Amino acid sequence: MAREQRVRVEVEGRGLELSNLDKVLYPASGFTKGEVIDYYTRISEALLPHLRNRPLTRIRYPNGVDGAFFFEKNAPASTPDWVRLERLPSPGSSKAREVLDYVVCDDLPTLVWLANLAALELHTPQWKVGAEPDLMVMDLDPGAPAGLAECCGVALLIRERLAADGVDSYPKTSGRKGMQLLCPISGRQSADTVSAYARRIADELARDAPKSITAQMAKRLRPGKVFIDWSQNNAAKTTVAPYSLRAQPVPAVSTPLHWAEVEAAAEGEPGAVRQFPAAEVLSRIEEYGDLLIELLDGGPELPTR
Repeated sequence: MAREQRVRVEVEGRGLELSNLDKVLYPASGFTKGEVIDYYTRISEALLPHLRNRPLTRIRYPNGVDGAFFFEKNAPASTPDWVRLERLPSPGSSKAREVLDYVVCDDLPTLVWLANLAALELHTPQWKVGAEPDLMVMDLDPGAPAGLAECCGVALLIRERLAADGVDSYPKTSGRKGMQLLCPISGRQSADTVSAYARRIADELARDAPKSITAQMAKRLRPGKVFIDWSQNNAAKTTVAPYSLRAQPVPAVSTPLHWAEVEAAAEGEPGAVRQFPAAEVLSRIEEYGDLLIELLDGGPELPTR
């Protein structure tokens, strides 16, 4: 058996031991753990503000995206003492725990430590520790043969409807088959209020365009339509973070988009919106900066009726 390779590094004053940097985590593309760590390091300036102060759910793939994986909310026993932990209620815990010690990724050393654990996917709630939701998400899930182009068409309808209520929306791909719209909100309303508003908008659009949109959970109703999943705003739910890798054959990323790209895709322009790989996302950051930076400034209260 090959001996495990370990390398000591220092990241912003924190000592870390990295292991098996040559291990391939994305077999179809040959993308290694070292490249995962490199990606998260290089994207960190844009990514970390979207993780900061939010309890983190990780999906770990220790043997690569083709191997077994597991969701991790509680901090592992080996967590360094400098990693920020927050003890929080955990409704729906698979181990029936009332509270868990969540990792909060506020800095680059924590992000590198997570990447070394093969925590490829990073998911956060719409709220920060100790606060009400400051984000609303409209999750668009296409049912084949509908795809990203159809999601983009629905995203434009949602943007227009939300704008009528004074709510801004910012698009990103999911890194899988769909996309999400993220909306900055006040942080002064409960998750139940936010979820009820999102459901009302989804139901309204589904009534207006029943052949292309559904707001119902039943999978039998989804073929050929885009499901607007309003339930992602439940306080116990999480959404993949902007710039997170996804466990796909290639290292695809949940990628912020320009609305012009969404419009072009809805009009049928090939490749205008797709599930972008890590290398391309790094190039997009250099060209555009963080397209979601305005999420950090907060937003309005949602109308309650």
